[in-house]
Amino acid sequence: MITLRKITLENRRGIFNLEVSEEQRSFVASNLSSVASCYVLATNGGHPIPFAIYADEQPIGFVMLSYGITGYDEPSIAVDNYCIMRLMIDKQYQNRGYGREAMTKILEFIRTFPTGPAHYCWIPYKADNVVAKKLYESFGFRDNGKNFNNESITVLQL
Repeated sequence: MITLRKITLENRRGIFNLEVSEEQRSFVASNLSSVASCYVLATNGGHPIPFAIYADEQPIGFVMLSYGITGYDEPSIAVDNYCIMRLMIDKQYQNRGYGREAMTKILEFIRTFPTGPAHYCWIPYKADNVVAKKLYESFGFRDNGKNFNNESITVLQL
C-alpha cells in the first residue's frame, strides 16, 4: 500500500539516497536538491509540501508539491493553484505500478485543498519524458501549450 509521509530526521537519509535510473536523471532533480528547494521556497513566501512516498514501510520515492506562487518566474497557472513540481520513484521500484498509485494518493491529497482553494493542478515536465507524459494524461492532465523553465506544462482541472 502506498502512503505519503512527512520527511523526518529518521527517514531523510533514506529519501536522499533514492535515485532514478541514469537515463532519467535529466528529467528530475535529486531529492536532496528538492528538499533544499523547499526551504528556499518557504523562506521566500512559497508553500512547498514535500512527502516521502512509501510502499508499506519502505521508502520508494519523493514528491514535492507547491501551492500558489512558486518563488520562481512562474507561469500564470501558478497563482492560487497546486503544482506537482517533482515526482520520482526509485529505480529499483519502477515498473511495479507505484508511480500510478502514488499519483492517485497525491491527487487525493491535493483535492483536500490543504493550503488553500484551487481550480487546477499543473505539472512542468520535459517534453521528451514520454513515460511521465503518458502517466499524467492517464489522470486527465492535458498540455496547455505553455512552457516553464524550458518544460511543457500539463494541467488538470480539480
